[in-house]
Amino acid sequence: MMTLLLEFLFDYGLFLAKTLTVLAGVGLVVVLVFRSRQSSEHREHLEITDLKDRFRTLTFAIKEFSVSKKDYKALVKAERKREKEREKAGESDRKRLFVIEFNGDIRASEVGALRVLVTALLMEAHDGDQVLVRLDNAGGMVSEHGLAASQLARIRKQGIPLTVAVDKVAASGGYLMACVANKIIAAPFAVVGSIGVLAELPNFHRLLDRYGVDFELHTAGEYKRTLTLFGENTDEGREKLREQLEETHRLFKSFVAENRPDLDLERVATGEYWHGQRAVELGLVDEIQTSDDFLLSASRDMELLKLKYRAHKKPIERLLSSVRAAIDQVLVTWRR
Repeated sequence: MMTLLLEFLFDYGLFLAKTLTVLAGVGLVVVLVFRSRQSSEHREHLEITDLKDRFRTLTFAIKEFSVSKKDYKALVKAERKREKEREKAGESDRKRLFVIEFNGDIRASEVGALRVLVTALLMEAHDGDQVLVRLDNAGGMVSEHGLAASQLARIRKQGIPLTVAVDKVAASGGYLMACVANKIIAAPFAVVGSIGVLAELPNFHRLLDRYGVDFELHTAGEYKRTLTLFGENTDEGREKLREQLEETHRLFKSFVAENRPDLDLERVATGEYWHGQRAVELGLVDEIQTSDDFLLSASRDMELLKLKYRAHKKPIERLLSSVRAAIDQVLVTWRR
């Protein structure tokens, strides 16, 4: 009897221990998941890459394979000596070139990160610092690109020399951003210009009417809606939309003229685009030069710091962003 009781107590104790272990494990997992989710919701950080150090590392990697070991050791020793001399010169004497990359889409999705970067930069920049924006943007929505351009204008208004480099394209809203710079450089075959405004939408009214589908649209305000996707559009609505487009175009031209007063707007504000050298001749661009050559030249007497702001996105947000980006790319390519 005593033996059975001891076995029961032993089995019960073992069961209880296992149960508590499982509960503790589940509790730990729940806590970790909660903390991970809580921290990820607020996770954001600024990435700073020393481009000069990166280029130097790549250069020495090539030299290591192209010169003798003796010469390579001498080069490394000389570089260390120069580095110590730079450190002795003091942080306050260092001129810095801050590098920002802006890869645009129809919605100018990176404008949120740009706002943060510009604010951080303005709080830190001092005399002698400069900013280079490597811009790749084929344009899109007016308000979003206008906001992006206003962020670059903040840099220029603070008296910080701003250069925009166009290696591929700065068209329409992209040029709205580029024209803010003190200096615009472009690669020989970069696409620049497209100072114009467009609006396009399909209309399914006749298709719906064929199948007996009614569509009702109720508005308050004469021009609350000019054209619709499903209703019957009128000549009056079309004319009003054209007026709105012309007004937006006037604002676009006024903004460009304010930042590049020597431009012949009647010549370049036609919605056309041009490649690098022709863009220089028209005054849309100041110089033919790639961003790589600009950085190489600046590296001789400046520190090169690339800034990138990252904010946490939920998996579904990342998926939707990827889908939108793919659709936008198709639309931009088709329009071009």
